[in-house]
Amino acid sequence: MTTRSTEKRSRRSNTLRTGFTTGTCAAAAAKAAAMVLLGQAPPAKVEVGLPDGGRVELPVTGTRLDGDAAWAAVRKDAGDDPDVTDGVLVEAVVSWIGRDEVILAAGKGVGIVTKPGLAVPQGEPAINPVPRRMIRQSVREVTDRGLKVTISVPAGEDLAGKTFNPRLGIEGGISILGTSGIVRPFSSSALRDSLKCSLSVARACRVKNPVFVPGRIGERAARRHFSVSDEQVVEVSNEWGFMLDEALEYDFDSILVLGHPGKLAKLADNQWDTHSKRSMSAVPTVRRLAAELLEKEIRETNTVEGIFTRLPQEESELLGNEVARRVREAVLKRVEERFTIAAVLVNLKGDILGRCGDLSPWQTHGTGNAQ
Repeated sequence: MTTRSTEKRSRRSNTLRTGFTTGTCAAAAAKAAAMVLLGQAPPAKVEVGLPDGGRVELPVTGTRLDGDAAWAAVRKDAGDDPDVTDGVLVEAVVSWIGRDEVILAAGKGVGIVTKPGLAVPQGEPAINPVPRRMIRQSVREVTDRGLKVTISVPAGEDLAGKTFNPRLGIEGGISILGTSGIVRPFSSSALRDSLKCSLSVARACRVKNPVFVPGRIGERAARRHFSVSDEQVVEVSNEWGFMLDEALEYDFDSILVLGHPGKLAKLADNQWDTHSKRSMSAVPTVRRLAAELLEKEIRETNTVEGIFTRLPQEESELLGNEVARRVREAVLKRVEERFTIAAVLVNLKGDILGRCGDLSPWQTHGTGNAQ
């Protein structure tokens, strides 16, 4: 009998298969449960919307009606990604409430946020903002009535120990995650090939001043704060050393490095692969800089975001600018001063925390590309 892991290894020799995030699975389970609650036939599959406007169809593992509530489950398929949650059941229980809103709750195996500094407030289920929107959108495709949606991952409490959740103050289970709804398989060579393609596109489109971002938070902030074309925004993921070295082969004038300091502060310590499993946390670095610059010991939080939220605006800006300065200096050295470098740090909401360098190439429409 062929095992699931064997099947995945065999597929890696060909095209890597994408999968679905826990957020997408939760949205699908919630929609299936809402359909059953309304008295519709139990669905074998449900279609849900993705953040980019696309739609996907997921198989439903099971449904049932329990009095005034309905239950449904979707089994997560992470594709060819070695995801710790691959194969787990994501469950939703849906029941009516008197108010015309959708309330989300954490069931078994879904963590609760207990510390500040995360994208979700303290006391709330560890269901990130994008999955929250997806869940609400999915049940609103079925009914406009008020609903309570409880998301559970029965294996989540055991799996949480394999994640950073305990250190981040998320207790009782895993987080429901996903910014795109899709899991793209991790493969070092395949990932790097994909990242290099964005540089090739930038060159073909005559981009002279690209913006390097770790992912979607940086991408959204770049579009919010600066005048950039699609081709200018280059996703680096965690491969900063690789991509900056690759950039030396291109005829750029300047590079803007933009992202959350939880990632970018690692560059100041010459950690060029910022993946959490292959790099040290940025918290000690930012905490040390706060002590040196502001003469403040900030020990009550285990996240970089939490450090900044504990500071008054003026002190937060001073710290952000200093971290940005050190990031800029490290990147400038890495690229052998071949390009002008600027650095901008943003929080999880996309607000600017700090900046360093000449930002004029990205502040007027058209200046990012050769004319």
